[in-house]
Amino acid sequence: MERLPLVLIPGLLCDALLFQHQIAMLAPFADCWVPACRGSESIADMAKTILDECPFPRFSAAGLSMGGYVAFELHRIATERITGLALLDTTARPDTAEQTDRRLRLMEIAKAGRFGTVAEMLAPALINGARLDDPALRGIIRTMAYNTGIDAFLNQERAIIGRADSRPMLQTVTSPTVVICGSQDAITPPDRHEEIASGIPHAQLHIIDDCGHLSTLEQPEAVGVLMRKWLLDRATTV
Repeated sequence: MERLPLVLIPGLLCDALLFQHQIAMLAPFADCWVPACRGSESIADMAKTILDECPFPRFSAAGLSMGGYVAFELHRIATERITGLALLDTTARPDTAEQTDRRLRLMEIAKAGRFGTVAEMLAPALINGARLDDPALRGIIRTMAYNTGIDAFLNQERAIIGRADSRPMLQTVTSPTVVICGSQDAITPPDRHEEIASGIPHAQLHIIDDCGHLSTLEQPEAVGVLMRKWLLDRATTV
């Protein structure tokens, strides 16, 4: 079987560690590339940078949270290059005023010299409450935030605040699509994923039990199995 190109787009304050388990599980048949998404202040610019730097002419795109916003934009501006979409713990909706206010407060905390506390402040919303005391999981979150850095964090928050409403484009998505969400996702809850899956023709929706917003880290095998099926099913239909 021909190897399958896959672009894995991380979320806010995340990097390739977010997908480490899925990369290992998919390695026998997929070539994975993880863009940094650190230097742009808009989702549109993130998507354009990915298209310029991506080593694959055509590819499947998987994005978690902010990565999902970028995946929507990739499909919006380069439909011909996208062969499949995996949308994880994300939403098609723009920021609410309340969400934007929270982001602006976090940005002020970071700019005031307390960037190191931002990941700790976000953790209760990022992961299932039952895993809050998991030192390995908390350690990965801290490491990814450190790797990302304050400048990229500020860029990412600005991009997220200004993102487009992707709901009007859902019905135009014809690429094979899987929508995955943790049942305890407090940031983008299951009803946001039901909205996405109901809007995209033939999209497959999967809600993972005992899982919060960072599904790829909290339930890595379950997510990997779903992504493997999505990729291999796509491979048999092209």
